[in-house]
Amino acid sequence: MSTTRRLWLGLSALLIASFGVLLWMGGEIHRQAPPIPERVVTPSGETVLTREDIEFGRRVWQSIGGMQLGTIWGHGALVAPDWSADWLHRELVERLQIEARYAGLGDYEDLDDAQKAALQLEIRTDYRDNTWDAETKTITVSDKRAHAMERVAEHYVSLFGDDAETADLRESYAMREGTIEDPERRKAVTAFFWWTAWATTAERPESDISYTQNWPYEPLVGNAPTSASFMWTMFSIVFMLGGIGLLGWHYAVYHGKAPKLEPPATDPLEQLVVTPSMKATAKYFWVVVALFLVQIVLGAITAHYQVEGQEAYGFALADILPYSLTRSWHTQLAVLWIATAWLGTGLFIAPAVSGHEPRFQRLGVNILFVCLLIIVVGAFAGQWLAVMNKMGLEYNFMFGHQGWEYTDIGRFWQAFLFIGLMLWLTLVGRGLWPALKRRDETSSIVALLFLSTIAIGLFYGAGLLWRENSHIAMVEYWRWWVVHLWVEGFFEVFATAVISFLFVKLGLVRARFATINVLFATMVFMAGGVLGVFHHLYFAGTTTAVLALGASFSALEVVPLALIGLEAYDTWSKQRATPWMPRYRWPIMFFVAVSFWNLVGAGLFGFLINTPIALYYMQGLNLTPLHGHTALFGVYGMLGIGLMLFSLRGLRPQATWSESWLRGSFWSLNVGLALMALLTLLPMGVLQLQAALEEGYWYARSADFMGQPLIELLVWMRVPGDTIFSVGALMLSVFVAGLWFSRRREAGGSRRHG
Repeated sequence: MSTTRRLWLGLSALLIASFGVLLWMGGEIHRQAPPIPERVVTPSGETVLTREDIEFGRRVWQSIGGMQLGTIWGHGALVAPDWSADWLHRELVERLQIEARYAGLGDYEDLDDAQKAALQLEIRTDYRDNTWDAETKTITVSDKRAHAMERVAEHYVSLFGDDAETADLRESYAMREGTIEDPERRKAVTAFFWWTAWATTAERPESDISYTQNWPYEPLVGNAPTSASFMWTMFSIVFMLGGIGLLGWHYAVYHGKAPKLEPPATDPLEQLVVTPSMKATAKYFWVVVALFLVQIVLGAITAHYQVEGQEAYGFALADILPYSLTRSWHTQLAVLWIATAWLGTGLFIAPAVSGHEPRFQRLGVNILFVCLLIIVVGAFAGQWLAVMNKMGLEYNFMFGHQGWEYTDIGRFWQAFLFIGLMLWLTLVGRGLWPALKRRDETSSIVALLFLSTIAIGLFYGAGLLWRENSHIAMVEYWRWWVVHLWVEGFFEVFATAVISFLFVKLGLVRARFATINVLFATMVFMAGGVLGVFHHLYFAGTTTAVLALGASFSALEVVPLALIGLEAYDTWSKQRATPWMPRYRWPIMFFVAVSFWNLVGAGLFGFLINTPIALYYMQGLNLTPLHGHTALFGVYGMLGIGLMLFSLRGLRPQATWSESWLRGSFWSLNVGLALMALLTLLPMGVLQLQAALEEGYWYARSADFMGQPLIELLVWMRVPGDTIFSVGALMLSVFVAGLWFSRRREAGGSRRHG
């Protein structure tokens, strides 16, 4: 049996086993999710809350931005607090105050440490005992707790309105005045916040661990890391070291064993015939640049809200574009422009691979482009109407703001985008089909390229598998199928296959060895990538089994990054392989940057927060966006730009490439990203971590902590990095525009390299 065949069989077995476990655990998550009661009652039978209150409150929360305004169970935006942790702490403080006065001790804050500790111990049982009754579907709370809940609800009703008493807090949280205009809706959202807080302390039946694995850290009620968090953190490190050792052995045995290949004397892609459908992809790359620039502007506005709260240099921007909206658009545009770059590359590369232009292919490319524009404009308009309270709540789920980070757009627009991806899949498949039917040395790479295209199209459909009232634990399960598997899984395979195929076509790599390397790399990616999705779900109402699987397999995600320097060097060295190779210098340099940020952003900063014990304290702190920014743009953004530049080289073969613009863009983007990470996100995250360890998670996200002068200084320290980064984006835009509007062209026999 050939090596290629064995790798295909191994990859198939790996994917079948991984997705089998993933689906089985999805059933477990559904069965063991925190219960939503029909009623919350006192011992006397008085109704405090109902299921309708909780579900209606969740719909209200989603309509104002959901996870784009604060977080729930640690997932979402970073300026406002985590509402689960904030509610829990406020309720505990109110409850302790009630207990102190009931005991005749006066104000709780005036008590000595021993008296405080005694009261904390007294209320702990009330909060950790699970009073859920499966037969009556009720949760019973004590009269004192019901009173504390009422007091905290009054605070949130004031906060989400326009009460002058909480105006300063709204400014600190970057909330616009009248965030929720209807008093009934403000009251309902408090029911949802209470339920998310209840699940963080109520212990599972026959267990001493809460539904959220004792997250967040809250000393007042005894919420602390579980023994499983410590144990599986240690095992995950062992798994990672073992995986790195095996990968090192593989490289020692197989790497560099391929016989030397003599590159061709001329560029093989010079003779590439650009078909009408390939030419039609140019507009995709123009949109990539436009969306990239808009995303940067929205990112700057979103970051500035951390300083002024509701304004931008005195202008009441929150009245028009509140924080939850600018952050929604900023995060979605990051995915959209990167995905558009990859979609355009797929449409360009398919006819180039097969040498075949299917009938009506250009029409399909143009129709898909129009669909993408309609989706972006329609989805963003719906979100603005929802957040500004101008859309009826009954229409929000379909056309407004779903409130789930990265999957925020309304269900109608989600379905429309899924149809668009099916059209993209059809177009790429039609273009690749002649190459798939050929039985030559590139067949396996083309097959992987096609299969990753199918996966990219189909796996976005996971975002359609929850309903408006689906349990939040199940929404999180399916949401991370989209965010993790779609982006961190199959896009990675697609990119690896495309890059390898390009190098084969350029005559720099033998097809047989490229095929083996791509298949092996895919197995390594998928070994940790599929079940690694569970590290996002440690504290999302799931069981210890999810924590164990997530810790074990997310550690394996770091394994392929351990020897990333070899990949970076191999990629970098290809630019000097032949005299004509400098034509591809800057696409290759962006691929080298991908390797660097894979190591730093995905590897170092990713593993920093991925183990259970680390994420217990760090989830939702600025160490999370440290990983997010450096991995999302550093890896996928740089990769998208590199693929775009390769495509543009084929689209505009006679155009002069300005080395100075690309050099400036490359270094500005990389230096700007590094400064953003090192001057702001890393030090701010470390300070928040210290605060969480010393005081509790709630304090690290509180207005008191985030309003400190040092924190505001660190926010302002983003300006140098953001400015340099923005200059890099502008230089890239000028370069792309120059390919079409510059009058200079390369002479056929004496092309300027760069």
